[in-house]
Amino acid sequence: MVKITAPGEDPRTKRIFKVLGTIVRPLMNSLMGKTWNGFDNLPSGGYILCPNHLTEIDPLVVGHAIYSNGRLPRWMAKESLFKPPVLGWIMRETGQVPVARSASGAGESLKAAKKVLDAGGVVVIYPEGTLTRDPDLWPMVGRTGAARLALQTGAPVVPMAHWGDHEFLPRYSKKIYLFPRKHVTVSVGQPVDLDDLRSGPRTRKVLEEATERIMDSITSLQADIRDELPPAKLWDPSEHGQARTGRSFENPTE
Repeated sequence: MVKITAPGEDPRTKRIFKVLGTIVRPLMNSLMGKTWNGFDNLPSGGYILCPNHLTEIDPLVVGHAIYSNGRLPRWMAKESLFKPPVLGWIMRETGQVPVARSASGAGESLKAAKKVLDAGGVVVIYPEGTLTRDPDLWPMVGRTGAARLALQTGAPVVPMAHWGDHEFLPRYSKKIYLFPRKHVTVSVGQPVDLDDLRSGPRTRKVLEEATERIMDSITSLQADIRDELPPAKLWDPSEHGQARTGRSFENPTE
């Protein structure tokens, strides 16, 4: 039985999460073994969680871990996920935050995320913005959305890294690999130190510096899990002729 430790959560939302958790948690436990490290680093109040992004099953891995530790995760998710009837209903009823492409829509998304944080909630943002393009699955250069939200709200940014779920469902694959049973490790680090960046103007340089610190923290966690040295420089799709979005990222014209 999971006890939700955020008292400000709406009772109806808790009930919906409980129903979903009753289905998803046993399923995840049956499909993959797990090791969770550093979860005592999670703040008791509102925070921004920044995981790496390996495969489409990542949200289930992250959501399983956060929910099982007593919090209700809200993702900054693309608007298209709110359109299918069943999935859209779940997204809306559990308070997920739609992300619009337009400037005005992006502003509304940040306001909605701030509301979650002010209520002591957890906002999950993949700072890479999409599945990593790095051929060895290291985190790639991040976008500035998580840094912008952190500096606007003052909320702590908590880095997370996971490894192993890509063996169950490889990046952009349509085939899952049940056997042998896979094992996923999820590690949480100390909140990223952004204190020196919070008081000044949010210039592009400041946002990029904050983003770099966030990505470095995530990469360091993943390096510890993999017991490997990370690349000296994070993968930048623009330097390799890759599209930033879409499944056909090897060809920027697709």
